[in-house]
Amino acid sequence: METTVNTKWNIDHSHSEVGFKVKHMMISTVKGHFEDYKASIETSKADFIDAQFSFSAKTASINTKNNDRDNHLKSDDFFNSEKYPEMTFKSKSFDGNKLTGDLTIRDITKEVVLDVDFNGVAVDPYGQTKAGFELQGKINRKDFNLTWNAVTEAGSIVVSDTVALVIDAQFTKQS
Repeated sequence: METTVNTKWNIDHSHSEVGFKVKHMMISTVKGHFEDYKASIETSKADFIDAQFSFSAKTASINTKNNDRDNHLKSDDFFNSEKYPEMTFKSKSFDGNKLTGDLTIRDITKEVVLDVDFNGVAVDPYGQTKAGFELQGKINRKDFNLTWNAVTEAGSIVVSDTVALVIDAQFTKQS
């Protein structure tokens, strides 16, 4: 009987970013990211097929390079970071191109599908084995009860419902 050996990989913060983009007033794009997050992968395969991905971020660590906007995003109009300090993702399947899993923001969990570019595995100058991924997808923020909005004088929506997720992730193989 063959035993399966799972390899664990942890996020390399200095070579990763968990970012997002959202249309502002439908004429420009605001970008942001989370500063405080954890992510890991468990896999038994070199190509990461069927790997288990998990992720969590502190919602209060949101950074859009604007203090007033960040404070608004932490409020009950959006994340309510005090009551819901973390958002999480737990994968259900990964076929090499699509990562499907449950995303929880506030107290709502929805299945999301992310497009994945697996950029391969390499050994860095310090002898550590690294794996690189680029993940992209879209969610509707209102699905997660992030419902605040306003309308400009001209009738434009201030914040788009669609949020693009843009994640560059490098993981380090654990020995």
